[in-house]
Amino acid sequence: MRTLVESWCSGIADEEGWLGGTYGFTDDNRFVGIVRFTDSRSCIAAAQRPGAAAFWAEALELLDSPVDIHQSDDVTLMFDGGADDAGFVQVLTGQLKDAAQMRYLMADQDMTAMLPASRPEILGATLAISQDGTFTETIAFTDEALARQGETIRMPEQVQRTLNDAVADVAYLDLRNPWFASHR
Repeated sequence: MRTLVESWCSGIADEEGWLGGTYGFTDDNRFVGIVRFTDSRSCIAAAQRPGAAAFWAEALELLDSPVDIHQSDDVTLMFDGGADDAGFVQVLTGQLKDAAQMRYLMADQDMTAMLPASRPEILGATLAISQDGTFTETIAFTDEALARQGETIRMPEQVQRTLNDAVADVAYLDLRNPWFASHR
């Protein structure tokens, strides 16, 4: 799968509108690919480019379960979204109860100003909200050990309450050996 994805990425690397992607496998061998485009038009164009159907056919041969695809034009970045040198990426999926609160937690300068001092291992994050109210969030960390250590730090009570009020049914997917691709 990695060879296939890297081949696809090298073929699309110069395409206008493609920003890059974050990829990896969970411990139970689920493949996760987060692909970023400047807009939905560019995403659709990539899906229609020559070779796209062959790529999907080959990918489906490698996968042993249905593919879940989530698209969103509603994306919020924290610290420019992440870093291609992250050693660990956590992907969170779930249902939003309050999208505005979640965007606030991700992008408000007062909220994010405290992170470099308290959680320096966080390199950045993305939050994509689908029309059905589901979300996909990626958090890029320097490495897993520091991320796990950071998880033990208690959040301010108001931040924890806001987060609890904003999301439900959260699932965590750990990419211990992520790889990245970027627009050239």
